[in-house]
Amino acid sequence: MTRGRLKERVHSSARIQVGGAGRNPITRAPAFRLPEANGYRGERLSLDFVGAGSHHRGMNFILSTHNVTLTKAIEDHILSRIQQLEHLDRFAIDARVILEHDTSKATDRQFKCSIRLALPGPDLYAEDFETDLYAAIDLVAKKIEQQIRKRKNKYKARKHTEAARTKRKRQEAEM
Repeated sequence: MTRGRLKERVHSSARIQVGGAGRNPITRAPAFRLPEANGYRGERLSLDFVGAGSHHRGMNFILSTHNVTLTKAIEDHILSRIQQLEHLDRFAIDARVILEHDTSKATDRQFKCSIRLALPGPDLYAEDFETDLYAAIDLVAKKIEQQIRKRKNKYKARKHTEAARTKRKRQEAEM
């Protein structure tokens, strides 16, 4: 793997915190921290989505890039996809998105997007390689969406069989 610039952004809708270890965080919007460590410059931005209900703390969103210039359009596209995923599963703890551009690969597989969605239980993970970064983001979001739907359907099927079993026992007892 080639070493390039690594940028990481952590998002939250309420406020943006900037500051490194040993410093007091500065709250302002939008802000960037560019440390010079381990031969790369990083970029970090913190943002939390506020969820419904008092017991749910919301989803953290972490965006990392490698050899990709992160534009506002790309960031907005990713945020819209993550918000759709959060709508499907409101108990998501955090989403880590990694965007990479590898010039050493074939032109049809240069851009890689991977998403790890942390949920109670096993995490969901998907990645895809495409010629277009937006296409890679869309396909990975679609894969994660399918995994969320499969997980929900399994849960519903389990609950349904338990309810059907209980109903059948109750009906047999009445006869």
